[in-house]
Amino acid sequence: MKNLCLVFLSGLILNVYSQPASFSSKGIGGGGALFALSINPANNNEYYVACDMGELFHSTTFGDSYSQVNFQQVIGGHNSKVCFTSSVGLLYTVSYANNMIIPKKSTDNGVTWSALPGNPDNTQETFSIDADYNNPNRLIISYYSNIYFSSNGGNTFTSIHTATNSGAGNVVGGVFFDGNNIYIGTNDGLLVSTNGGSSWTTSTITGIPSTDRIWSFAGAKSGTTTRLFCITANAANVYVGLVGSAYFGFPTGVYSVDYGSGNWAPKLTGINTATDFPMFVGMAGNDINTVYLAGSNSNSVPDIIKTTNAGTSWSHVFSTSGNQNINTGWSGQGGDKNWTYGECPFAIAVAPNNSNSVIFGDFGFVHRTSNGGTSWQQAYVNNAGQHPVAANTPTGQSYQSSGIENTTCWQVHWMNANTMWSCFSDIRGIKSTDAGNSWSFNYTGSTANSMYRVAQHPTNGTLFAGTSNIHDMYQSTRLQDNILDATDANGKIIYSTNNGGTWQNLKVFNHPVFWITLDPNNANRAYASVIHYSGGTGLGGIYVTSDLNNLATSTWTLLPNPPRTEKHPASIVVLNDGKMVATYSGRRNSSGVFTASSGVFIYDPVLNSWTDVSHTGMYYWTKDIVVDPFDASQNTWYAGVFSGWGGAPNGLGGLYKTTNRGTSWTKLTNASVIDRVTSCTFNPANANQIYMTSETNGLWMSNNINAATPTFSLVQSYPFQQPERVFFNPYNQNEIWVTSFGNGMKMGLLTTNGIPEFKNKNANLITIYPNPASNEITIAFENKLSGLNEMEIMDVLGKTIYSGAAQFENKINLTGLTPGIYFVSIKNNGITVETKKLLIAR
Repeated sequence: MKNLCLVFLSGLILNVYSQPASFSSKGIGGGGALFALSINPANNNEYYVACDMGELFHSTTFGDSYSQVNFQQVIGGHNSKVCFTSSVGLLYTVSYANNMIIPKKSTDNGVTWSALPGNPDNTQETFSIDADYNNPNRLIISYYSNIYFSSNGGNTFTSIHTATNSGAGNVVGGVFFDGNNIYIGTNDGLLVSTNGGSSWTTSTITGIPSTDRIWSFAGAKSGTTTRLFCITANAANVYVGLVGSAYFGFPTGVYSVDYGSGNWAPKLTGINTATDFPMFVGMAGNDINTVYLAGSNSNSVPDIIKTTNAGTSWSHVFSTSGNQNINTGWSGQGGDKNWTYGECPFAIAVAPNNSNSVIFGDFGFVHRTSNGGTSWQQAYVNNAGQHPVAANTPTGQSYQSSGIENTTCWQVHWMNANTMWSCFSDIRGIKSTDAGNSWSFNYTGSTANSMYRVAQHPTNGTLFAGTSNIHDMYQSTRLQDNILDATDANGKIIYSTNNGGTWQNLKVFNHPVFWITLDPNNANRAYASVIHYSGGTGLGGIYVTSDLNNLATSTWTLLPNPPRTEKHPASIVVLNDGKMVATYSGRRNSSGVFTASSGVFIYDPVLNSWTDVSHTGMYYWTKDIVVDPFDASQNTWYAGVFSGWGGAPNGLGGLYKTTNRGTSWTKLTNASVIDRVTSCTFNPANANQIYMTSETNGLWMSNNINAATPTFSLVQSYPFQQPERVFFNPYNQNEIWVTSFGNGMKMGLLTTNGIPEFKNKNANLITIYPNPASNEITIAFENKLSGLNEMEIMDVLGKTIYSGAAQFENKINLTGLTPGIYFVSIKNNGITVETKKLLIAR
């Protein structure tokens, strides 16, 4: 075998292993609800927060910045609370992957996670998880019908309680561990063990009305006093799956008991049950007098209520009026979004050993206090954008990401090298004037919940956008008429002549506009996708105008319906010869069944007619159509397809390719691996390289897309399960931007030939010698990073051949490895911070 000589390059991965080393978050959050917060008792600066869009965020800086657990390890959800333990590296949580909501554990401080081997039934949803910090093998999980206890870290479980009401299930409001005494607050009462979980009884203490049930529960101990608190609600309103947004009129009482010396007693002084709606109770485990209640109120704004005298009196400590004691980000009184946007907490966490350290999450944001609620700070954008207390939040300011992105981004668009626009759901759209480093709502006239697509006039720069008040378009919950056919006042095309500073109505359809594109042959001609079925007689379909220059007085004409379709148009591409190719997405009828109305269609403007060029696999749920930019004839197309369910739509999803404008198609992916593909994007500097987005399988790439059978590899460093589309910066093709359904937008850096190169402030952490090497190497690691550091060696295919804790000096035996190129990476808290090449030559 020929010996190779290789120059050692820092942070560079060649195309043989061309996967980005990291992506940085660029958006400013604010879309998905934030649940299941928990603070590390050993380090109050460390906490986790889960999102209903699938993320599990991690901060070691008390919310100044966040990383994100890779979706291959954990997918976050309502009940993905991370349980810290005193055992180094041992954590527990609940993962929502592949419709299997199961408990998992990590033994390396959250870098990797594995399913608990003793989980009683992986087909059952786990609704809660609690671990004993001081006795890490003690673990409690709940299903709908049963509560289980493990004394051996999840290797085996024993059922300790069965729900008494099958219509409500087991609601576990909280667990308090106190040595061998364990207390579980449930809707069936207080479950107690006094022998470390070996046996359990339902406490007979009274005081809560028979019509009410425990909903949320917390406890603390000081000296010999064990004090428990709970929030109650009417029994008919308490059931498994209920969340914090059901607050209005929900709570019926707040109660406390010193266990063993009395009964539950009401603690409502200072709480107005007609206007205050606390949903969650939180305590530090060592403070029996300080208690927090988190909920909303009759003004529908987040509300935190606190007592320091065990409930004798309560005071409101999160003062939203005038932002009295809150350092705000872009949401707050007077801000780009008011407090009603966040509306209500979905969880509160108090540091288990420090009652001054508190965090909560709501419909879009995290807020924090380190002084017991005397003052609060936003924890969702970079602190540089934070505003002073006791002052209205200004509008139109610019913000930088802190890493917590929890909303859907559809598109990134460049007006020029510095000015960018990004289309979002829930937060409309955001604008950057500094090449994407910071973003703002500094515009007027765009008020829709969602902006799905923008297009720009090639000469005068006018922007055109499709908008709607209906978010999450063409996801599985947005395919049916009862949602999509309602009148939509913001279903329209708007335009801006000043780079997005001011928007005006161009055409109001009163139905969602999902796509808009201009004809490259005629800048006054544009096409738009409008959604409205209404039994087949609706106004939906693809519209065209040939006088776009007339703006608000332009005339739009509905084109004929393509064969089989049912007025759910999706993506549009106008070809250089004037023909137009479009996809129609899925539609589900009133019974929820997919109709065979989807696919790829060509429109001939001369004949004013359509041709169905769909593969039969596209008949139910087609997503984007992409034309190969390197094919001058524009005969090569790629179509993303989702698999549906219910029979015929099953197993059809993937990436399809045609080289003859749809006369024939080849399916490039295996549905058993990737069964839902949204889109793909070519690297503009590499005709053989594409990036492909999927629904639950992450971001993929191929370096040989023009091969008869191209190969695809997962971009390991992209952490989220559902990227939407990939965009290359036309002014700096080193930048690759990835939008997502629920995780905002992220950016990675590439070299001009498609080789990822990610510069990092922590560069030069690794020294490898000798290199090239033959039988042994020494990897020296300069530990400049806090947290857990891990070393990994991978081959050119991305297969991990070695992983372990990164020590200051690591000697690795290479005798079992084949000569060739390898890559050595350092990960800090699960995030790759540097990668270097290693050559083995003998």
